[in-house]
Amino acid sequence: MQYITNKSLFSSLYFALKRSFLAALLAIGLGLLAGCNPEPAEDATAAEARGIRPMVSSPQVERDLAEIRESGVLRAIMVYSETSYFLYRGQPMGFEYELLQRLADELEVDLEIVPAENLDQLISMLNRGEGDIIAHGLTVTQPRQEFVDFSDYLYLTKQVLVQRKPQDWRDKKVHEIETELVQDPIELIGDTVSVRLASAYYERLQNLEQEVGGDIHVNTLPGELSTGRIIKQVVNQELEYTVADENIAEINSAYYPSLNVETPISFSQRSAWAVRKNAPALKSALNEWITAVRETPDYYAIYNRYFENKRDFRARVQSAYFSLETGRISKYDSLVQRYADSLNWDWRFLSSLIFQESRFNPRARSWAQAVGLMQLMPATARELGVRNRTNPEENIDGGTRYLENMYERWEEIPDSVQRVKFAIASYNCGYFHVVDAQRLAADSGADPLVWDDNVETYLLKLSYPEYYNLPIIDYGYVRGIEPVTYVEQIFERFDRYQQLIPLEGDA
Repeated sequence: MQYITNKSLFSSLYFALKRSFLAALLAIGLGLLAGCNPEPAEDATAAEARGIRPMVSSPQVERDLAEIRESGVLRAIMVYSETSYFLYRGQPMGFEYELLQRLADELEVDLEIVPAENLDQLISMLNRGEGDIIAHGLTVTQPRQEFVDFSDYLYLTKQVLVQRKPQDWRDKKVHEIETELVQDPIELIGDTVSVRLASAYYERLQNLEQEVGGDIHVNTLPGELSTGRIIKQVVNQELEYTVADENIAEINSAYYPSLNVETPISFSQRSAWAVRKNAPALKSALNEWITAVRETPDYYAIYNRYFENKRDFRARVQSAYFSLETGRISKYDSLVQRYADSLNWDWRFLSSLIFQESRFNPRARSWAQAVGLMQLMPATARELGVRNRTNPEENIDGGTRYLENMYERWEEIPDSVQRVKFAIASYNCGYFHVVDAQRLAADSGADPLVWDDNVETYLLKLSYPEYYNLPIIDYGYVRGIEPVTYVEQIFERFDRYQQLIPLEGDA
């Protein structure tokens, strides 16, 4: 750490020029130079050289709440990170993810996740129409407000410096540790702090440089790096300093005790979601929902789960099934991959089905006496030659053979995805119940070879006596909501697995 004394006029001019230059770089990252006219070629070249496309500064699509409801889908741009959106033991989780599910329910639409591979491109993705909302804890800043509309804040936080304690910190007293740490932002003069270019952290460091009247070197990092991953680089001594929101910094310091995150570099700031400037109805509905949800115990339970519960955070990060670190879904990945190959199915899809059946618990037992990873019934297990239903390999072997049998029985379904839906619905409620629903659909003028909005609709009707007592129905009552939800949730979870887990998984 270095201190400075009085600056000469030359130094003052130098810093002023430097700030102007850095502001231009920030404009590239945030799109401040984008307007009604095309961006200058040199800006695009500079952005391309950094791996950052020029910012799309205004909405390129017309899609507000009415269009979202008409389509039936809310498309949310999300960041794959330790607190926002991740996979843990096969279950999609995260602060923003849980809140989004509740928002979609409130709006009565389905939720579609659009993962952002580059955090510097969040606003561009939104304005291009790749999503309807940025569901990420964005700091509300004036430059950003030129290009998006922010929701009411979800929480307040402040930016803090993330730094390592001295190597022998465990052998030192508190005051001895403190003397080797940056305790005041002015001590950063002459040092290097590493942050993403199009981040509020970068913007704050530029302002801080003016406030302290000295040179703080900013090392800009790729937009593909989440704040959590950058913090880990500080832990691993790849970087000296970074900046993070206090809640993110503190929960990470619970896992990395060598970190110090006690030096603030900003006042309290609002963290919010963002929508396009031409989506006022969505913004209004979002704000109304946020105002209501912030008053509920459920909101605070979710916040505490991801930002306050340090024990659970450590357990997740240490787990072999925390997908952000390992790319694994469960301890049975290798078995699932092998047996999925025999079906010629994506192993992540079979994993989603197994999660639906048992949450990967080989001893799971239902009220109907179905047992094991794929919940084989006693008679089915005997038919398949499965002796020990709690044995993972025997259970998956038998379950996949039964699935294959179901799939083959629907050979008249021309579309392969629809055929899979018929097969797994049959796996759940029984082949002949689905045949009944297919017969009812055909009798009612619907397409008996299409599951979506056709056969599934008539399977739901078989819960009611005016339908299951019809002469054309052979197998009577079935609680149709179960197989319909079963199919829907398996495919929805599979979408998440595809986003978060590589096809060539690390088994």
